[in-house]
Amino acid sequence: MSTVALPRTLPAWTWPLAVLVIAFGVMPFVASGYVFDALLIPFLALSLAAVGLNLLTGYAGQLSLGTAAFMAVGAFAAYNFNLRVEGLPLLVSIGLAGLAATAVGLVFGLPSLRLRGFYLAVSTLAAQFFVQWALTKFSWFSNDNASGVIDAPALEVAGIVFDTPVGRYLFSLVIVTVLTLLAWRLVRTQTGHHFIAVRDNELAARVIGVPVLRTKLLAFAVSSFIVGVAGVLWGFVYLRTVEPAGFNLDRSFQILFIVIIGGLATIRGAFFGAALIVVFPLLLSRVGSFLFGGSFDSGVLDMSQRIVLGALIIFFLAVEPQGLVALWDRARKRLAPA
Repeated sequence: MSTVALPRTLPAWTWPLAVLVIAFGVMPFVASGYVFDALLIPFLALSLAAVGLNLLTGYAGQLSLGTAAFMAVGAFAAYNFNLRVEGLPLLVSIGLAGLAATAVGLVFGLPSLRLRGFYLAVSTLAAQFFVQWALTKFSWFSNDNASGVIDAPALEVAGIVFDTPVGRYLFSLVIVTVLTLLAWRLVRTQTGHHFIAVRDNELAARVIGVPVLRTKLLAFAVSSFIVGVAGVLWGFVYLRTVEPAGFNLDRSFQILFIVIIGGLATIRGAFFGAALIVVFPLLLSRVGSFLFGGSFDSGVLDMSQRIVLGALIIFFLAVEPQGLVALWDRARKRLAPA
């Protein structure tokens, strides 16, 4: 009598499917408004921005310090498309905003054709300062609002208004899921292989026929589009205001830290790193209040967060360059049945 051997490990798609089932089928019914607004929505927006940066830095090897600038371009472009083109659907505004961020990303990606490493990082850092200066200097972008802080338009798609915490969460979740699946598919195509070849060795990639210059610009274009859409989610869904201060240099470093801590060249790493970055301040605040009581104020919390995050980054760079994803995979293998 023959027996059928059961697989010792679950298929690779099991975990992502389980996460999607929980995200779509469980969280909307069990999470509170605070969890949606303070944790899940910023987690989704930052995860999507980290996915875009990981395509550029993790897969294509092009270091960028201007991620928040491209997020700002996406947010302000979506606001102006929605404001100035009557009857334009919100999803079309978001798509056009992503294309606007793509155009800006290509402009600041041109130096990558001649620059590498630290010099390229400085070039992209210029994008951060230039975009913030332009948004502050020219009031047209904020509809001549004296404060420069503008309310985001209502989230309405096909007559459905997503004005509740769970509605905003589902709106973000659908967009993040679609773009993440497209990014996951991209890195498994020949284009994704070209990204990796350029990252590992430009000269060798050129010798084997990889179009290096086109690949670099494509990486900037795809990354900027995704980051621009993430900027729309950050401004329209999380902050519910659009202002240059929401996309400052600290935001660029925050997303870079997410990629480093989560793991370079892995889509999952963006979500692992974003989860830590979003949940960590809350945990630190609770632990600090428990240990030190009222002496643990917001200033101490912010400084403690920076110190611990800096230590974590040094740890992952020195001890585990593959980030939280590698730790997760190692733990999963140890717990798997023999």
